[in-house]
Amino acid sequence: MAVPSSIVILTGAGVSAESGISTFRDPDGIWSKVDYREVATPQGFAANPARVHEFYNWRRRNVLTVEPNAAHLALARLEREFAGDVLLVTQNVDSLHERAGSVRLIHMHGQHDQALCGACRRRSAWQGDMSLASACPSCGQAGHMRPDVVWFGETPYQMEHITTALSSCDLFISIGTSGNVYPAAGFVATARAAGARTIELNLEPSEGAAFFDEAEHGPATRIVPAYVERLLAG
Repeated sequence: MAVPSSIVILTGAGVSAESGISTFRDPDGIWSKVDYREVATPQGFAANPARVHEFYNWRRRNVLTVEPNAAHLALARLEREFAGDVLLVTQNVDSLHERAGSVRLIHMHGQHDQALCGACRRRSAWQGDMSLASACPSCGQAGHMRPDVVWFGETPYQMEHITTALSSCDLFISIGTSGNVYPAAGFVATARAAGARTIELNLEPSEGAAFFDEAEHGPATRIVPAYVERLLAG
């Protein structure tokens, strides 16, 4: 395997699943139990903000009970030890990549531990539960706070930065993703068009598996550390 100089890595729910965070689209995932339209859309929030806050309070508390796994740790090691550029783009809103030590990281779908004020549009770190009574740390107004999470129908964060990185990388790695959620599902095509080698590391073939040059399937805690080891060995 030729040694790359610039790597973009996309991670999805499959990376955090082995830490105990539920995936969304698996047969027993979150969306099999909860209607996403009620808790993950602007319309759902407008209709029943208390329900949305309850859902995200539960998820925020759940994240605090789990730890980064071997896949998170391996990706943080790759960032530290790789001689070239590494950009980690995650669809996950948990903080496990940061807690594992990743620094060059984009949360394209936002973060559980941040809040967004609908009044002043400021973002702020957030710990604990959120409700209609919560006041914005910046403007002081209550009744306008929401989780800083990208909902269905909203535009993911830092897309220009991500597209630029994909267009200049020579290795794109997709880890633990279903391959059916855009725009992330289209990243492999962007990277391929720029001449990058494309690798899928996933529990099973994704819906976009045919677009990858190479694939390895199995638990993220096994295949991600092994692949990082090979990359660092050159």
